[in-house]
Amino acid sequence: MKTSYIIWGIVAIVIIGGAVWYWGQHSTSPSTQTQVSTIQTIQTSIGFLPDATSSAQSVSTVPSNGDTNPYGVAFVPAGFPSGGMLSPGDVLVSNWNNKTIQGGGTTIVKITPTGQQSLFFQGKTGLGLSTALAVLKSGFVIVGNLPTTDGTGATAKAGSLLVLDSKGKLLTTLTDPKLIDGPWDMAVNDNGSQVQAFVTNVLSGTVVRFDLVSSSTGLTSHKGTVIASGYGHHTDPNAAVVGPTGLVYDASTDTLFVASTVDNAVYSVAKAGSITTSAGVGAVVYKDQQHLHGPLGLAQAPNGDFLVTNGDAINADTTQPSELVEFTPGGTFVKELSLDSAPGGAFGLAVDVSGGTATLAAVDDNISSLLMWTISVR
Repeated sequence: MKTSYIIWGIVAIVIIGGAVWYWGQHSTSPSTQTQVSTIQTIQTSIGFLPDATSSAQSVSTVPSNGDTNPYGVAFVPAGFPSGGMLSPGDVLVSNWNNKTIQGGGTTIVKITPTGQQSLFFQGKTGLGLSTALAVLKSGFVIVGNLPTTDGTGATAKAGSLLVLDSKGKLLTTLTDPKLIDGPWDMAVNDNGSQVQAFVTNVLSGTVVRFDLVSSSTGLTSHKGTVIASGYGHHTDPNAAVVGPTGLVYDASTDTLFVASTVDNAVYSVAKAGSITTSAGVGAVVYKDQQHLHGPLGLAQAPNGDFLVTNGDAINADTTQPSELVEFTPGGTFVKELSLDSAPGGAFGLAVDVSGGTATLAAVDDNISSLLMWTISVR
């Protein structure tokens, strides 16, 4: 959530020597998390989030073309078809920036459970791949894009949804001037051949449900419906654009949860998989001026709690930079974890559960890296 032009020139002294970091440079800001080369299973003292003293595995998300500012995070699910580049447990990460501007990134990288990074997809120049990233059980990947020509919100375009196969080949580009307006994040209700993709539009403050059909050749959209609207949204001199972002869909209750950055709150939208008209912003689930600082990415932990990253573009607090916050479904604060000692590092995240452990993956876009923890599930 940083511009690559405005330099704050703040000097941060870190453990090894000293490092100069800039608000818009994503390769030099030190993380507050202890980093290790391999993932270690940890126990948490309270809630799901790791304790501040827990070690995180850190893997660079910068591919050979130099793309930075990782946004989207998605795990490859169990049962994903073999024969391509992806295996269950792999993590995909999408890059929004290229080496010079915001909204110019064209790559998705794959990170294996052992921390090996490789290129999965590279698209045409100027895509600006967003946080809207999902891997489907049927073997396809969906990623949103929101391009800019100069790195500012003034030149942001509506973008599209790209459908890729398991080998990173572009199959289809979905566009709709009435429904796709800056796809910023995504959640899916994945039932194999039938998929509902929920997408936030950062340029219009809406959430759209796309009813998709999966076949051996790709995905087709049969219907798109605006199911929520009225969320705050605007351009920003540092972040380019801010608006509704993270989504979690609970199939057991047919409820969609929405992290709205500008409103500094998390909302719920009832009957999200079936309603045919907009429910407005829905109901407030969590609004906390002390712990929320522009909520962005949203995920649900195995214990049922929600995890939300904060980008610091709204209600910033220098004592709580780049926070990852855990709260209960009832809206009670549980715990927080700073992902970076500088503001603006937190964005996309995801959780994957396998057996008795869960893997939490969250980007630190200050240093263009993915942080991963393996957590014992009690």
